Amino acid sequence: MSRDTADNGPGQTMPAEWTPHQATWISWPHNVDTWPGKFETVEPVMARFVGVVSQTEKVRINVLDARHEKRVREFLEGKALASNVVFHHFRTNDAWCRDHGAIFVRSQGNSTLTALDFRFNSWGGKYPPYDLDDAIPPQMAEALGVPCRRVEMVLEGGSIDVNGAGALLTTEQCLLNPNRNPGLGRDDIERELREQLGVARILWLGEGIVGDDTDGHVDDLTRFVAEDKVVTVVEPDPTDENHEALAENRERLDAIRLQDGRSLDVVELKMPRPVVYRGERLPASYANFYIGNRVVVMPTFGDPADEPNRQLLATCFPDRDVVGIDCTDLVLGLGTFHCLTQQVPVF
Repeated sequence: MSRDTADNGPGQTMPAEWTPHQATWISWPHNVDTWPGKFETVEPVMARFVGVVSQTEKVRINVLDARHEKRVREFLEGKALASNVVFHHFRTNDAWCRDHGAIFVRSQGNSTLTALDFRFNSWGGKYPPYDLDDAIPPQMAEALGVPCRRVEMVLEGGSIDVNGAGALLTTEQCLLNPNRNPGLGRDDIERELREQLGVARILWLGEGIVGDDTDGHVDDLTRFVAEDKVVTVVEPDPTDENHEALAENRERLDAIRLQDGRSLDVVELKMPRPVVYRGERLPASYANFYIGNRVVVMPTFGDPADEPNRQLLATCFPDRDVVGIDCTDLVLGLGTFHCLTQQVPVF
């Protein structure tokens, strides 16, 4: 399902993730309760991620204080390009910068950048406290020297994906969930997305994957890789509990048309086998990749589908290296690389 409008917002638009970045921003993991029994394996994975991305762009890292910074520097030593790593003593409740960080929009002339400070309520109040996380966007804006605009609507960066040309993907399960914006209907939410992000066409998918505590974030499902091309996860096994929802989303993608009438070119990524920890199925998804300036970092899970999916993703990004990093432990926190990052577009 899609919705159109001629309103393209206040002269600003959210660039696609593949457009040039001035930096990648992360909040370094520190909440051991997010990864019960596995926290010691998380920081080395993050260090490898920063090591890969920092080779071709700046990485800005939120840490708690000087002591925390020292610890993170030790993890990054010999892995990251030190000249491309910048630390900020911005305290957070947790690590999910995609959702608590600023969302950046550019003026239509690409000459100015604005940080949007949407409200953050920890995915419907699931994990209090979240006051530190909700306070992060203005701090990011101040560090960059750009204006910050508060938006009185709850919105997480992982719940949306844009093609930079007027289209936005999202899910009904998340954005229409009353635990986010109970006073807003679909039309109200669409109006706010159009006004703040400069989009014209809103493309609605349905339900998310099993184990996703975000109520169906689209960055675990379907991602733009070009203006008219997406990758989407599918589950061929009809007995798997993800099969029905992903098949329904796949049908919706076939019916979608962009503003100029083009259909979407859809590349299918097969889901990994269930990743289970202590009886809980985790939201392991190859769609949670991060697009850097010269690299795409894709989560892997020690699964036979890892390499075929990496190769498929590489066909979508011929000008970038697609690097797989094992996230079998990282996903215990219920997210991987896209959830942990926020891109900062060039001015």
